[in-house]
Amino acid sequence: MPKLDLVYLTEDASHDAAINLINEEAFGPGRFTRAAERIREQGPHDRHLSFVCADGGETIASVRMTPVLAGSVPTHLLGPLAVRPSHKNLGIGRELVRIAVDAARRAGSHAVILIGDPPYYGPLGFAPTRPGALIMPGPVDPRRVLAACFDALKAEDLEGVVRHASRG
Repeated sequence: MPKLDLVYLTEDASHDAAINLINEEAFGPGRFTRAAERIREQGPHDRHLSFVCADGGETIASVRMTPVLAGSVPTHLLGPLAVRPSHKNLGIGRELVRIAVDAARRAGSHAVILIGDPPYYGPLGFAPTRPGALIMPGPVDPRRVLAACFDALKAEDLEGVVRHASRG
């Protein structure tokens, strides 16, 4: 691979087509059936807390954050996170997660929730929630529901229905 010219940027509308392609490439058409997608359908993601990575001006990765309530706790749902195959295993996804989680914390979120692989997200500060404590709008493996919490809140403290913040 030639020398990388990576730049991390806040997402804007000009990135939409590239992000759609990246997500289609990473997750295929099945991505629309997932529980997290049911939440994202309820309202828009927050572009101010969503980021892309560009290499030489080409968008090659993205992460989106959607404002949600976990019960009554204001949180964010992280995802989708996707990196083009040509740029996988270079730490780009981990850096996007770090940037997005930090932005959510600074914006006053109490936690960031996601559905993902504990071995990947654990070192990034995510811990398992109590199995079955968070109710998603669709089937989900409760062992894959993780949270990075701020202040005194702990992942196992989160409970209730997870829904878009606009549905408060």
